[in-house]
Amino acid sequence: MTLTTAPSRRFLKSPAAEEACDYLTTFLGKNPLLLKELDLSRIELGVLGGEKLSALLMDSHSKVEKIKLSDCSITEEGYKALASALKSNPSHLIELDLTGNDPGQSGVKQLSDLQKGWWNSLKTTLRFLGPAAEEACKYVTGIVGTNPLLLRELNLSEHQLGDKQVNQITALLQDKHCKLDIIHLRKCGLTEKSCSALATVLKSNSSLKELDMSDNNLQDSGVKKLLDGLENTNYTLENLRLNKCNLTDRSCSALAAVLGSDTSLKRAEHEQ
Repeated sequence: MTLTTAPSRRFLKSPAAEEACDYLTTFLGKNPLLLKELDLSRIELGVLGGEKLSALLMDSHSKVEKIKLSDCSITEEGYKALASALKSNPSHLIELDLTGNDPGQSGVKQLSDLQKGWWNSLKTTLRFLGPAAEEACKYVTGIVGTNPLLLRELNLSEHQLGDKQVNQITALLQDKHCKLDIIHLRKCGLTEKSCSALATVLKSNSSLKELDMSDNNLQDSGVKKLLDGLENTNYTLENLRLNKCNLTDRSCSALAAVLGSDTSLKRAEHEQ
């Protein structure tokens, strides 16, 4: 959508904003000052692109209402730059889509903190997650009372989640915006089916350090599936708790073998 009254590049207040305008025009094919919506999805913007966009947004001549930055390889520094820009010039933005990017340890917090002040009053929508992960995020928030994207430790113990809900939650745990270090799932009514889902998380989650699945009926077959997730050398899990999970010596031997190998796992509890 174009506006004939929009300013041209020469009205921008800083050289950085002018440079950003030229930079974004190469991707959009139009002067971004003439647009209400910027769709830069699946363009490898990275740190540089995030900073360029932020420089433009800080200028009062930018009237963009919706920004789509899905899968743009924007990192923590880009999130910080965007948060700074939106603090400076928040009045027109309605929606910001950052799905498929990696916010680092503090990127989500940088932007979410804005919602506690002026941002929330403007009803601006922040999108970090795809549909499945977003649904899981709302479900978990309903249980713990806090957005799990802002947590490092998640305790869902003694909630009867069952395999179905754990399957749903894995969509959230696999998203890069989720930076949980510790997850407690003790006495949640889980079986070996949950182990298959969580094995997928272990293969893809780069932050998880501790997983407690004690007091669930996992059995040897479930533990085998869980350990399959530890075959990926990129996993970061250090502590695995499987107490009272109906295991036999077979699982104990398998866990001992993993502990004896060159992996990040340092401790595995399996008392009966």
